Amino acid sequence: MPDTNSLDDDLEAIRAMAEVLEETGLTEIELDRGGVRLRIAKTGTTVAMQAAAPMVAAPQPALAQGQESAGGAADLSGHPGAVTSPMVGTAYLAPAPTSPPFVSVGDQVSEGQTVLIVEAMKTMNEIKATKAGKITQILAKDAEPVEFGEVLLIIE
Repeated sequence: MPDTNSLDDDLEAIRAMAEVLEETGLTEIELDRGGVRLRIAKTGTTVAMQAAAPMVAAPQPALAQGQESAGGAADLSGHPGAVTSPMVGTAYLAPAPTSPPFVSVGDQVSEGQTVLIVEAMKTMNEIKATKAGKITQILAKDAEPVEFGEVLLIIE
């Protein structure tokens, strides 16, 4: 028989985390206490709860509009020119909504050049080119969530 005090405590923690999401405007909160991990994520107008497993498979990146994968999106994670997200957050392809994008497919970039930003916890984190070359694919979509390790773009 489940321990109802523990269940009540869990439900209270979930409610408290959901309130924090609403109050702060955050879209995701993760809490790890005593080996139990609880993740609350807000998508659209609903709040979803997910208990995270200890080992999670790497997410499959979505292809940007009009792009096709030659060998499948999963193959891109090992690509030597893959630029991946160092954190969970929201990707932005331009410095401001009315500004042109940092880079476009076909652009030449130099190592260390800002190619996009990932917002996490109201902080804008510049994502830099890991090498010099030509942008061949942009997999991240503007103002869409990204996961840690997700391939954002490819530099050839």
